[in-house]
Amino acid sequence: MDVSKFYKIWLVFDPRRVFVAQGVFLFLLAAMIHLVLLSSGLNWFETAAGM
Repeated sequence: MDVSKFYKIWLVFDPRRVFVAQGVFLFLLAAMIHLVLLSSGLNWFETAAGM
């Protein structure tokens, strides 16, 4: 696999759209993970205090 040809991906995709889409995706993923953990009732502070 020749790494020197990876630059050609930016000839197909617009870098601004790619980075904006990646930022939106990562934000939504982080929000979803946080909401799942908050709704699961898992409380790290209580379990650590019980030790």
